[in-house]
Amino acid sequence: MAELRTEEEQLDVIKRWWKENGTALIAGVAIAVAGLVGWNFWQNHQASQSEAASMRYERLINLTDQGNIDEARSLVVEIADNHAGTLYADLALLIDARLAVDAGELRDARQALEDLIASSDHNYLQGLARLRLARVQLAEGDAQAALYTLAQNIPEALAAQHADIRGDALHVLERRDEARQAWQEALAIAEQHDQPIYGVQLKLDDLGLEETPL
Repeated sequence: MAELRTEEEQLDVIKRWWKENGTALIAGVAIAVAGLVGWNFWQNHQASQSEAASMRYERLINLTDQGNIDEARSLVVEIADNHAGTLYADLALLIDARLAVDAGELRDARQALEDLIASSDHNYLQGLARLRLARVQLAEGDAQAALYTLAQNIPEALAAQHADIRGDALHVLERRDEARQAWQEALAIAEQHDQPIYGVQLKLDDLGLEETPL
């Protein structure tokens, strides 16, 4: 630009540059603006979806507490469909499984728990669902399936409950020594972590006084 001697020459250069680059510049600005608008829209949409999921989940809790079971289970379907992959959907499926068990509909309970295990990104909830699924399988009379479920990934935080249910499955299969060992392990873990665990000592008492070293 230092070599240009007049304002007219500078203007001509600017006009030529704009002719060659103006369209691309406008397009770039438009894309940037659209990206910003799109990002803000997505952020707002996510916030709106999260709020909607929270409100639906709160309503689900209220319906469950009030005993409106049919309406509650219908709402579970709505939450799972509209908010799949969220924590609210996972928790809703856990509630659905419990309601199904209470109604004696073990097949529905198993399906809800299997759906949760397959879809959830939350390791703890997956583990909790596996424990509950194993209990459902035991109620269905399939202790071997329960053992298979318990052999899958279960978080360490659920180790005491894991050992307790594994003991239940082994006892059903008449593997008494292994059942005793599992229940003793459940008690030891619960005591170590100061976690309450109920009924395990009664199961051991029912087996008799014989002990198997851990």
